[in-house]
Amino acid sequence: MIASLTGKIILKREKFIILDVGGVGFKVFLSRKALLKIPQEGESLKVFCYLNVRENILDLYGFLDFEELELFEIFEDIRGVGPKMALEIASLGPLEKLKKAIKERDEKIFEGISGIGRKRTQAIILELSGKLKSFPSGKK
Repeated sequence: MIASLTGKIILKREKFIILDVGGVGFKVFLSRKALLKIPQEGESLKVFCYLNVRENILDLYGFLDFEELELFEIFEDIRGVGPKMALEIASLGPLEKLKKAIKERDEKIFEGISGIGRKRTQAIILELSGKLKSFPSGKK
C-alpha cells in the first residue's frame, strides 16, 4: 500500500499530476480544488494516497491532508460512487461543513459534481447520515 508520496511535480494536467519520487514518476489523480492549491511544475509536494486496484488498472488518488483521504474512503464505500466521484465529494469542504449539509439534507452541496443527479444525491445523503456521525471532528 502506498500511504503517501513526496516528490517534485514534473507534470500538471487538468485531472492529475506526475510526481517524481526518487526518479520514478507516479501519476496521481487530484481533485480540481487540490490542483488549484498545489505548487507549479518543478516544485515539491507531499500527498496522502489511496491506491485503487481494479482488474488490470492501478490508479493513485492524492490528497493534501489526511482528513480528506479519510473522507474519500467513506465516500468511495457508498454504492454508486466510484473513486473519481468520491475524490470530488471529499474536496467539497471541511468535515464540519459536510456534516452540517448531510444533517440538514442540503442537496446543494453536491451541485456541480459530474454524475450526481437528484436521486443519487438523496441516496448519498441517506447513506452518509450514519457514517459521518462517528467520524472524528477537526484536525489533530
